[in-house]
Amino acid sequence: MTTEQKTTGVQRKPSWLRVKAPTSKQAMETRRMMRSKNLHTVCEEAACPNLGECWQQKHATIMILGDTCTRACAFCNVKTGRPMAVDPLEPLHTAEACAEMGLKHIVITSVDRDDLDDGGARQFVRVIEELRKRCPETTIEILTPDFRNKPGAIEMVAKAKPDVFNHNLETVPRNYPKIRPGARFYHSLRLLDTVKTIDPSIFTKSGIMVGLGEERMEVSQVMDDMRMADIDFITIGQYLQPTPRHAKLERFVTPDEFKAYERMAKGKGFLMVSATPLTRSSYLAGDDFARLKEAREKQLKAAE
Repeated sequence: MTTEQKTTGVQRKPSWLRVKAPTSKQAMETRRMMRSKNLHTVCEEAACPNLGECWQQKHATIMILGDTCTRACAFCNVKTGRPMAVDPLEPLHTAEACAEMGLKHIVITSVDRDDLDDGGARQFVRVIEELRKRCPETTIEILTPDFRNKPGAIEMVAKAKPDVFNHNLETVPRNYPKIRPGARFYHSLRLLDTVKTIDPSIFTKSGIMVGLGEERMEVSQVMDDMRMADIDFITIGQYLQPTPRHAKLERFVTPDEFKAYERMAKGKGFLMVSATPLTRSSYLAGDDFARLKEAREKQLKAAE
């Protein structure tokens, strides 16, 4: 056991996972702006390893509905507890931040809000509407919770017409009881299938983490399940244990294994695949969205 493991209880990262701390001027400016508008970012709350790179480029994923989650998923670094009231100015401040940063593509996510009768769906709609009003050229990607047992929530958000509707499956079904105990794998899958049924023009996206003890065939089956739900875009990234309290990291998956997963996913017909150790749901999302549109256009031409 290394000194780092003894003192932190977390395994030392291999060379391909080491990144620079966010110390650039652009990163500091992004942090200051978010604070001035009382906004939260999943980049900070979830301790994303890509924060330095993204913030240097003035890319940030805004986390609405506060910074406190009503669930306690074993992999997640976002704090759990009793959330504050929904901020009515959050949609406006989100759109202002988007305009000030000059974003061509924005990603909006949230904590789980099981305490709300709609799970936070109306706030997603308000944010989308405000962004359309103030940043009409910006494409919008949302990464939502599952809205479990909240009637009409999925439909409400889908009808607001985000450009990309993302909801992560996170891991293989076998791991759900210990990794994502407040959720259900097939409910999450049906959510994305419902979005496609409501509006086939919306790109759908989902992702999983690896390194949690999953087997290759289980990952392959998850890909098949996603394609049955007509999901366009898959992300696969390395799970990193935030603290010793969180789910145990079983192993670091090698870059070559990620390349094999990428080939597998492309062979199953996904329009877009991002599979690398540092892949996260919204990492380089704007660039990926441009490629996703291009892939869709090629697919439609081929079908003519």
